[in-house]
Amino acid sequence: MATRAFKQEKADSIKEKMGKAKVAIVTEYKGMTVEEIQFLRRELQKVGGDYMVTKNTLAKLAVKGTEFEMLTETFKGPIAVAFGFEDPAAPAKVLAKFIKDKKKGVIVAAGLDGQLLDAEQTKALANLPSKEELYAKMLGCVNSPATGIAGAVNAVMSSLVRAIDAVAKKKAA
Repeated sequence: MATRAFKQEKADSIKEKMGKAKVAIVTEYKGMTVEEIQFLRRELQKVGGDYMVTKNTLAKLAVKGTEFEMLTETFKGPIAVAFGFEDPAAPAKVLAKFIKDKKKGVIVAAGLDGQLLDAEQTKALANLPSKEELYAKMLGCVNSPATGIAGAVNAVMSSLVRAIDAVAKKKAA
């Protein structure tokens, strides 16, 4: 049986992760093997996240006083919490892909910016483009008019040069 100090240490560890996290996603890991959980943890670490299997009582204790306190009601059954420390959509993408591919695990809810997201909203978060994709699209929108203007100016200059060249050839003949 775990001692009170050990439980407090685990709760503090969870609270520390929640303090750094931008998003916390509660999942049920029922039916998953230890290898699959470790694989999922490694995949989440690649995108700046983490995955922690925890007891409900420890999770409830850890979320008190954090921006993820609204997740308390979702801590039922065998749960694990995925944290995202950088891009909030990245852990949702990894979890959604894992669940789709392995057909194991369930997204229960998520906490993002002090808001509780249900399972469907969390799956919608997974469908959002990444920060890099959004930056590329925004850059394309900014760059497109400039490219059009440069093309139009270049076309006018080319027409002018061709006209002058045609006049010069006609006078030379």
